[in-house]
Amino acid sequence: MKIIASIIVVLLLLSGGALWFLAGGSLNDYVKNQIETVGSQVTEQTVTVKSVDIKLTSGAGSILGVNLTNPKTYSQANAFALGEITLDINLESLTSSPIVIDAIVINSPQAFVQFTQTGGSNIQDILAAIERNTPKADASAADNTNTGDEPKIKVSKIILAGTALTLDLSAFGNKEHSAILPDITLNNIGGDAGLPASQLGSEIVRQALSKVWQQAKATQKNKLTDSAKEKLQEKAKKKLTDLFG
Repeated sequence: MKIIASIIVVLLLLSGGALWFLAGGSLNDYVKNQIETVGSQVTEQTVTVKSVDIKLTSGAGSILGVNLTNPKTYSQANAFALGEITLDINLESLTSSPIVIDAIVINSPQAFVQFTQTGGSNIQDILAAIERNTPKADASAADNTNTGDEPKIKVSKIILAGTALTLDLSAFGNKEHSAILPDITLNNIGGDAGLPASQLGSEIVRQALSKVWQQAKATQKNKLTDSAKEKLQEKAKKKLTDLFG
């Protein structure tokens, strides 16, 4: 959805922008536009960004207020809300290939996962959209011949720290649950060779959403199991009451 992503969303397009726009204001505007435009195309949902602040001279940056909306068939407005994303750019790698982002930290992202009666979910719908809109290996190789000097980028580590999960199980006659997920870490995004800047964002979102989906499924199983146990206990208590008064 992020990731969601987060995650989360089309975050690393900014890396290519960092090479193409060295002026602070134009770089920040470019990054914001790229995340919103390409993120919306890839996920088929609306992606919005509040602000971007990239400081190339210090190899750091931040992105604030990234939201990924839900497909219209779901009740929650957003699939993901990312309050603050911080970047640690490897300055020494800017003159080589691939460019290396040492770390991306997404602090306290919010993930909203809603299941359907058939077992589907908003996350699955968004992941399916990403799959449809991401070049396959053969197509990607062909595209690379047309991307000219587009830089290759890799990300050493991405951390989704303290994801606040809202899990809607009302489709199963249950309710909405809240949980804080363990930190999610993604390593070596783009591999040793890196990926073109225009493709790396999709890969980050796909991996982050997949990890959040795994956590959501585990939480769903636990919540439904606990609910089933409670219902059995209530039935047993009622039967005992009927028998013995």
